[in-house]
Order: sequence, then structure tokens, then C-alpha cells
Amino acid sequence: MVRHTSGLAAGLPADDDVLLDVPDERLAPALVAAGRGEYEAAAKLLAATREAGEWENRDRYVTRLAAFARSRGEWFDDWRFAAPHDPDALLVKAELEVARGWESPARAELLREVTPLITAAAEGDPGDPVPWRVALDHARGTNASHTVFERLWAEAIRRSPHHYGCHVSALQYLSAAWYGSHRECFDFAERAAQDALPGSLVQALPVRAAFAYLTSEEGPGPAAKVPRERLDEAADLAIALSHEYAADDPWPAEVRNLLTYVLVRLERWSDALEQLRLTGPYASSFPWDRISDDPLGQFLELRDGVRIEVAAARPLGGRGTGRGSLASGSH
Repeated sequence: MVRHTSGLAAGLPADDDVLLDVPDERLAPALVAAGRGEYEAAAKLLAATREAGEWENRDRYVTRLAAFARSRGEWFDDWRFAAPHDPDALLVKAELEVARGWESPARAELLREVTPLITAAAEGDPGDPVPWRVALDHARGTNASHTVFERLWAEAIRRSPHHYGCHVSALQYLSAAWYGSHRECFDFAERAAQDALPGSLVQALPVRAAFAYLTSEEGPGPAAKVPRERLDEAADLAIALSHEYAADDPWPAEVRNLLTYVLVRLERWSDALEQLRLTGPYASSFPWDRISDDPLGQFLELRDGVRIEVAAARPLGGRGTGRGSLASGSH
């Protein structure tokens, strides 16, 4: 095992080179400027995504800028004062207040007070699907009925039928942890993945359904049990998607991190090691923050554990299969 483990480090960046949630080359300058108290770069960036219909980028940038505004909000306060009707500022404000509401013990009550902000964001640009992703998150937190959810979902996909963020929010609503079931969650994910565009991250929805299942706090009864084959098929689809992107590409980094977690739980060690090599230096908070207060440390620890498992499965001069039985606990 010792003989193999050192060789398996090939293609993996050193621990010190791995970073958490690295912003891309467009978002990074906006965050740096916001850190100086300047909002103009963020405003220009979001306006560009809206005008070009770059909904996936827009969703990611809004989420990151809102998170930054939670800890350092002076720049955002200045933006809101200077342009109170700016559709981009309205969207960041809605995302910011929904995120704040989620962390309160009085979540449902506080989130209901945010409804006018989401409405304002949606009216700011009627063609933008991202406010409807915020609305879907909001619906989950306010115990909205399936009827309300379906209405919001229809509005979201009318604007962008293949928007990844909206699909993820819908998947969470339909999960067994919220208002659906494991079967409903998988059925939705598999249908969406089948209809997805080539290279779309929507193809990773089944592996997100697998994650929801594997991390379910309540052990599924016999009727709710998802067959191992369905979990493997979800992982295989995400592996195929991962191969459509170059190694060390930051765009699919979160999907690759998530896929690695699922592969580890399925004890598919060789496949997990391959994904870690493709991920390169781009660790993401999700999913590791679901199982540890130190997501970067958890990611690095898991990398070492996967290498050891692959080495242990390799006899001298041989190779392991990389597949095993379903792991029963978190790693």
C-alpha cells in the first residue's frame, strides 16, 4: 500500500495549492473592488450578464456577491442608495435577505417578509430566471404548498427551460428532507437530465438526488430505498458530464466535488481519485460544509483517504476494480 500511495499523488496539486470557492476571472475583480467599498465593478458585471442572458453566470455571481455583502455590506448599501431601482441590486438584495432569513429560528416568518423584495427583483427584468430561483428557495423555506411550488417552477422554466440553479432549487423542494420523497426527487432529476442540453450541469441532477438520499437524516424504509443500480447510474452520468470539461476547469468544480463525495459513499475509490485529479485545486464548500465545519480540511483529508483506499485495493502488479458495496456512514 505504501508503495502505491506515493505514486497515486501524481496529478493532484499539493495541499497548499488547493483553494476553497475560488472566484472566476470576472467575479474576482468585482469582489476585490467591493472589499475596497466600491460597487461599480459588481454593478457592471451583473448588468453584463443580464444584457447577454448569461443566466448561469448571473446566478453564481449574485449568490457570491450577496454572501460578500452579508459580511461587508458598505459597498452594497452605497449601491442601493445610488440606484434603488437597479434590477441587479434588487436581485442581490432579494438573495441576501433570503439567505439571512434561512439562518433564523423564525425562518418561515422572516422569509415571508422578504416576499416583496423577490417580487421587485422579478419585475426588475421580467425575462430573468434568477429571481425565480430565489423564489423557489423562498418557497421551500416558507412551507409553500405544491401548488405554489408548481406555479413558481412554471415561471422559472418559461424564462430558461434548462437553468441549472432553478433545477437545483426544485430538486431540493422535492427531496425527502423537504416536501417530496426519494422517488420523486430521483424521477425529477432523471427526467431533467434526459432533456438537458449537451454539457449542461443539469445532467448532474441525478447525482445531487443521490447525495440527498445518501445524506438523508432519516434512514429510508424498504419502500423508500433507492436501488444501488440507480445510484451508480447517477454517478456514471455525472462522470460522463465531468469528462466533457477540461481538467482544472473551475466551472464544473462544485459538481466534481459533489460527485467525489457520492463516489466515496459508494466506495468507488478509483473513480473518486480520477475526479479528484480532474478537480485539481478547486475545492468547493458544498458538499463538504454539510459534514464538517472545515470544508477545505475535509476535502484534503478525503483526498488522502481515497489514495489510501485505492492503494490498499491494488495488489502488487494489479489493479483494483474501484467499486464496492454501499458505504453506510459519512466519510
